[in-house]
Amino acid sequence: MVKAVLTTKVSPVYDDLPENRYHFPKTYLQQVSKAVGDWIVYYEPRRSTGELSSSGGRQVYFATARVEKIYPDQARSDHFYAEISNFLQFVRPVPFKEGSHYYESILEKDDGSTNKGAFGRAVRNVSDHEYDMIWRAGFGHVIGLEERTRMAPDVSEEPMRPLPLVAEEAHSQ
Repeated sequence: MVKAVLTTKVSPVYDDLPENRYHFPKTYLQQVSKAVGDWIVYYEPRRSTGELSSSGGRQVYFATARVEKIYPDQARSDHFYAEISNFLQFVRPVPFKEGSHYYESILEKDDGSTNKGAFGRAVRNVSDHEYDMIWRAGFGHVIGLEERTRMAPDVSEEPMRPLPLVAEEAHSQ
């Protein structure tokens, strides 16, 4: 078993329903087959649809799940479905790169630039270590690896003043 990154768009070209199934062409059958019984990470690319000019995708890893089995697409002979279970959305979407750190080593060229050819692969197998780094980044503050940051209260409004005592309350004091 091997872990994998599965790419799915906001408006997928394929019949993806990330919580239940991942639809893919035969090209990726070997990579997805290696992940059966193991965990995957979902990645949302920059292109939000199948149109080459589309954009708006967050370029983040956004959830993890488990691949249970693969079965053929009855309508398209050169396509398959991966049945998904245990879908869990990350608390914090994780960018593919933070600072100079790439979560997937295959995405970084020797000169430190992004390997755009690797991004062209909708399914990429990853090591346990890379999967763990993405998982920790997505759930870090929940599991105590990072301090949880909270929004500061909005103090721009006039502070609340105590309400005046009602006549009955004034007598009881």
